[in-house]
Amino acid sequence: MISKNKIKFINSLKKKKYREIQRIFFAEGEKLADELLNSSIQITQLFATKIWLDEHSKKLHGQKFEIDEISEKELQSISSLTTPNKVFVLAEQPVHDYKKENIDSKLSILLDNISDPGNLGTIIRIADWFGIENIFCTPESVDLYNPKVVQSTMGAICRVKVHYTGFEELIDTYNKKNGFPVYGTFLEGENIYTENLTERGFIILGSESHGISDNIKPLVNKKLYIPNFSDGKATSESLNISIAAGIVCSEFRRKTFYSK
Repeated sequence: MISKNKIKFINSLKKKKYREIQRIFFAEGEKLADELLNSSIQITQLFATKIWLDEHSKKLHGQKFEIDEISEKELQSISSLTTPNKVFVLAEQPVHDYKKENIDSKLSILLDNISDPGNLGTIIRIADWFGIENIFCTPESVDLYNPKVVQSTMGAICRVKVHYTGFEELIDTYNKKNGFPVYGTFLEGENIYTENLTERGFIILGSESHGISDNIKPLVNKKLYIPNFSDGKATSESLNISIAAGIVCSEFRRKTFYSK
C-alpha cells in the first residue's frame, strides 16, 4: 500500500520545479522499467502490481532500492498515463558529462529551443538508433524529464546523453579548430542528398515554429535542405522537427557508412 505522503511526493514530480529540487524523475510502464533496471541510472523506488513483481522477482532480488506492491487503483492515483501500466519507477537524474575528444570525432545533435516534449523524446530515440551519443539543447528547451519526454524516448533516455547549454560558446569552442563542420537545416540550404557529409560535426535543428535562431545562424558553416518531391504541386510547408531529424541522421549514416 502506498502512503498519502508518497502519493503527494510523486505527484509533485509532475512539475518541473519539484523535479529540479529533488533531482528525481519518474518513468512508467514495463519497457521503461526494464531499460532502467538494465542501466546505470540509480533507481530510488519502484511501485508495481503483484503480477509484475512476481514475474520479475529474480531481476529484483538483491536490489537496494525500495520496492512497493500497489494496487491498480493506487497506480492510477500516481500515473500520468491514461491507462496505467503495471509498474512505476522513481530514479535519480544522472549528471552527464562529455569528453571533448568524443565531440571532436563524432556527430552530435543540437536542438535550438525545442518546445514539444513528444518531439524531444522522439529525437532522443532517433539518436539512439543512429548511434549518436550526445544531444545539446538550449536552456529554453523543454525539460528532459518532462513525463511526456521520458515516455516517448522508449528507454533511449538511458543511453543518450542530453546536455543543456548555450550554443554560441559551445560552437565557438569547436569552430576554433579549422574545418569542424556545423550543419544546420534551412529552406535555402544545399540539397542533403547531393552534399558530401562527414562522420563528425554538429547538426543543428531549429524550433518547431521559428527554425534556427538568428544569433545561431551565422555559426552554421554548412547549410542543408531536405527537398520535397511534389513535382511542382502544392505540398506541406515544412517537416515536423523529429521527422526532419530522422531523415537527416539517416542520410548522414548512409553517406558515411555506405558510400565509401
